[in-house]
Amino acid sequence: MKKSLLFMAIVAASQSALAQVQGIVRDDMGQPIANATLEVVGANLRIQANEKGQFTVPAQPGKEVELHVKAPSFMHKTFHVTQGSQQTELVLGNTAIEVVNVIGLPWHASNMESAQPVNVLSGERLRDRQASTLGETLKHEVGVHSSYYGPVASSPIIRGLEGPRVLITQNGLDAGDASRIGPDHAVATEASTARQIEILRGPATLFYGSGAIGGVVNIVDDRVPQGLDTYGEWRLERDSVANDKLVSASGNSGVGNVGVHLDGFWRKANDYKIPGAAEIETHEEHEEENHAEHNEDRLANSSTEAKGFNLGTSYIMDEGFVGISYGHLERQYGIPGHNHGDEALDVYADLKQDRVQLLSELSLDHDWFSAVNSRFGFTDYEHSEIENGEVGTTFKNESQEARLDLFHHPIADWRGALSFHFKNTDFEAIGAEAFTPPSSTHSLAIALMEERHFGDVLVQLGARIEQVKISADNFQVDFNEHNHDETESHAQEHLRVFSIDNESTPFSASAGLVWDFTPGYNIGLSYTHAERTPSAAELLSFGPHIGSGLYEVGALLQLIEDDDGDFHFDLARNEVKPETSNNIDISLRKFEGDVGFILNAFYNRIDDYYYLTDTGLTHESEHAHDHAEDAGEEDHDHESELPVFIYRAQDAELYGFEGEVLWQFTPAVKLSLTSDYIRATLKDSLESSSDLPRIPPLRVGARAEYELGKWRAEISGQHYFEQNNVAALETASNAYTLIDTQISYSISDNLKIYLKGNNLTDEYARVHASFLKDKAPLPARSYALGISGNF
Repeated sequence: MKKSLLFMAIVAASQSALAQVQGIVRDDMGQPIANATLEVVGANLRIQANEKGQFTVPAQPGKEVELHVKAPSFMHKTFHVTQGSQQTELVLGNTAIEVVNVIGLPWHASNMESAQPVNVLSGERLRDRQASTLGETLKHEVGVHSSYYGPVASSPIIRGLEGPRVLITQNGLDAGDASRIGPDHAVATEASTARQIEILRGPATLFYGSGAIGGVVNIVDDRVPQGLDTYGEWRLERDSVANDKLVSASGNSGVGNVGVHLDGFWRKANDYKIPGAAEIETHEEHEEENHAEHNEDRLANSSTEAKGFNLGTSYIMDEGFVGISYGHLERQYGIPGHNHGDEALDVYADLKQDRVQLLSELSLDHDWFSAVNSRFGFTDYEHSEIENGEVGTTFKNESQEARLDLFHHPIADWRGALSFHFKNTDFEAIGAEAFTPPSSTHSLAIALMEERHFGDVLVQLGARIEQVKISADNFQVDFNEHNHDETESHAQEHLRVFSIDNESTPFSASAGLVWDFTPGYNIGLSYTHAERTPSAAELLSFGPHIGSGLYEVGALLQLIEDDDGDFHFDLARNEVKPETSNNIDISLRKFEGDVGFILNAFYNRIDDYYYLTDTGLTHESEHAHDHAEDAGEEDHDHESELPVFIYRAQDAELYGFEGEVLWQFTPAVKLSLTSDYIRATLKDSLESSSDLPRIPPLRVGARAEYELGKWRAEISGQHYFEQNNVAALETASNAYTLIDTQISYSISDNLKIYLKGNNLTDEYARVHASFLKDKAPLPARSYALGISGNF
């Protein structure tokens, strides 16, 4: 009996050994690649090859194992390997393009292996480009621009879309701030402690919901540790243009099976310098009056101070990890251009956010499912806008979110996951400039995402259905009834209160493929049908929005004009239609060898695109009315009136291209060229101009990098062409060129010093996509000196 048991154990062990996958990772010259990482697709299992490139993958369910292999300076590649086969050789080709795994996608893929275009900013490139805002950090990425509300509240614009159409996430969960509501609201994230930032261009609704119909920016950090390794980094930097000082540090370690993380940062900057007054006087005539906004050679209310920390811990197991983190962020920043009439105000925002995240990735021993990833988040956000020492308006946002991705074993060679997504947001604005009522947005969604290799073709399919409910119990419509004739103006108070429940069921679906049609090249093609429910702000706005300089009226209201010339607003009786996008993307990529390129073209037809359109009416700001009463009615100035704009739905068309070419000219020199272009128009418009507002112009850029020994140097230039395709009440923008440079010296393997120079020609530049284009030019020439280290 004992002999039988021993024999059975030997047989079982031998069968298990036969089911393993053993092999070596080599380059295309036959040399082993040390320490390459292998990931078993569909299971949370990672294996590290040794110094000789050798690896062993434990036995997995099924006959075949799908391995995703990556190593620095090499092209990531997916291999299908039969279990139990003899020594397996996996060959990776070298590449001039930086290849990074995308965390924000449900399947294992790099930026070169996705059907939809993806940018990833990580490592030293991220550190070199980091700025005080997310928009300024990402503005050099192709297809991405900055809304530039000064250096304090700039958000990314993806292919001409921003606000509620571009989702900002932290480790896959909504940032939970108020930045999607107004351009003067800062994004509650910090790039200095991030590991990488991912930009999913085009609709990403299948992964993140209808708020991502224009794209996603996902900030990835290590606040929830996924391992026990000890590593970290720190940085000290000072910039001359605003005496901007930065201190940041982050670190991970482990004790037993418990991983720990701690990071923190502090930054402070004064009002920033702008190019000299002599150059200001050479621009448009109306800029002379805006010069009062500038404190001599500085932009008033552009200072900022911020600090924050994240503390996290995880329990690490063979099957994966389970962890939790707590983060706290504080930021005080000026709001430039915030004035009423001729009176310049000392205005700043005081922001606080507390954030809890619980993340887990676990392999499963189940007949149907191979792994489960879960993400839970709670965010408590608040910021107050303080004018001349008094709180004017307070914005609060409390959100809860949960995502569960359940990966199944291959079914007829299809691999994928079933995703469940819940999110609830309670938003409230209190004060004189509360242009939206308190509201609650509740969403529940289910999605299915699948992929399969057919030889050299990877096919990706997905579908998602959501249920979205927007509720507001106290929607007050308080608009004076006016006469169009200003000489006989009169007003009669109207106040009506409504209870709003707007429900919708947006549906999205996508199909894409990646074809490796010849070694070193592939083509990505994707089509996405995506639906979006208009946000609470787009539906319920009714009041002065100083950040945009408009009196905004939501899509749930309609303008009613009487026979005698009076007008007022009332609840619209027509049904709120979902915004529907049909987007096509095509990409051609060369990723092996000394020359690489990525060429993207896109076409996006959006039916019922919600945008602000001019009513031809004006509304006197509350501040100006109060001041007029104090000074006497004769001092009333129509410059204090805000134009009244209302959200309306109309079909839109957006198309353009993005290109990036990289050439490893010599082992020490790398050259790159970039360009992007966006055209955005309204279809069958009744207005004098059919162009959408604040669309970035054509842009071209070039960069040269030199690295030899301990020295590294870089010089780059970006030329922005004139933008003459403008909307109503929008002015054209001049062309400009920005030249930047940096040089660094590695004192040791873990310590370097660096010097950066921005806008070296002291160019006077205005960002067309900015609401403050006519008030806030880009900063003057600046130099930054810093020192950084890692361990």
